[in-house]
Amino acid sequence: MRRTVDWMHRHQVAMYLLALGVGAWTGLALHAVTGPVGPLATDLPVTEAIAPDLLTAHFAAAVLQALAVAVTPVLALLLYATFLSIPLASLPAALRDTRFLLTLLAVNFLVVPLIAWVLTRPLAGADALQLAARLVLLAPCIDYVIVFTRLAGGDHRRLLAAAPVLMLAQMIALPVLMRVMLGEEMASAVSAGPFVRALLLMIVLPLLAAALTQAWAARSHAAQRWAVAADAAMVPLMMLTLAVVTASQIGGVTEQLGRLAVLIPIYAVFALVMVSVGVAAGRAVRLDGAGRRALVFSGVTRNSLVVLPLALALPPAFALAPVAVLTQTLVELVVMVVMVAVLERRPVTERRPVLERSSDSALDPDAA
Repeated sequence: MRRTVDWMHRHQVAMYLLALGVGAWTGLALHAVTGPVGPLATDLPVTEAIAPDLLTAHFAAAVLQALAVAVTPVLALLLYATFLSIPLASLPAALRDTRFLLTLLAVNFLVVPLIAWVLTRPLAGADALQLAARLVLLAPCIDYVIVFTRLAGGDHRRLLAAAPVLMLAQMIALPVLMRVMLGEEMASAVSAGPFVRALLLMIVLPLLAAALTQAWAARSHAAQRWAVAADAAMVPLMMLTLAVVTASQIGGVTEQLGRLAVLIPIYAVFALVMVSVGVAAGRAVRLDGAGRRALVFSGVTRNSLVVLPLALALPPAFALAPVAVLTQTLVELVVMVVMVAVLERRPVTERRPVLERSSDSALDPDAA
């Protein structure tokens, strides 16, 4: 088993790309059967012209709905395995790291709003796209960012300790920032409910389950074996998460691709800019290499799966907003896999002379 686990870790980036490909193929195939209706709809009309086999069409629609529902439990399971690998007794000490925590808050709630405002200015006149883009870019991720940070050698313990603070901060800041950037009417749709639900389902419950498992493992060999198995399952769980998220969302995105295409470079440029911001901020406050990587991943990764219910609750005039949010998810997943591919091969303490650096140094928070 150890040999299999080592092989998966050595080839994890290729396996993640495979998972994205399988998820995209599955989602597009199911979407083609059900017709031009995304998996977020609750009533999927099927006609003979779209699907000659009515039973097949209904089955495909049910699978798409099941995939959309499965995103939260699959992500929670992935986070449980991640938390189980962390010595949870060390979290209070990580939370006392005020330099990291204050820098994290400054990057996400002082720098990000300025960058999001500038990048989304070209969307003026397209209210649904501008609202969705600003909504998703203003909310820092608190769930799978911890997993990707760990895979890239970053200090995921610090991010885990900071997750409740980040969630509370965005619940308070997001309505204020949306009112400043979009006006009172559009910002009134933002509520705290989805954020509280995400905190409970994706952080509190997996964290509590991991803590109970660790306490049990201190007394039980069976629990110890379970913990080892959960750690070994990290790569397959990440592959499952990537495949499920992509399959459940790609149909709605491709259906509106002509209108959503303008968002792809905005989301990609945001990620690139935030890599530079995270590196610069981490150096400015003299964080260690692992801390800088954690800061970079937090700045790049957004809370799209939590923001999605907010987009779904918008009035009909903003019907394009949910798929605009989902577009950010798909762009971000590709960016995360690329970042892990660049960073996983380099220890956080590694340094190279300036003349020997390759072009990947722009993505490397440890480059001097």
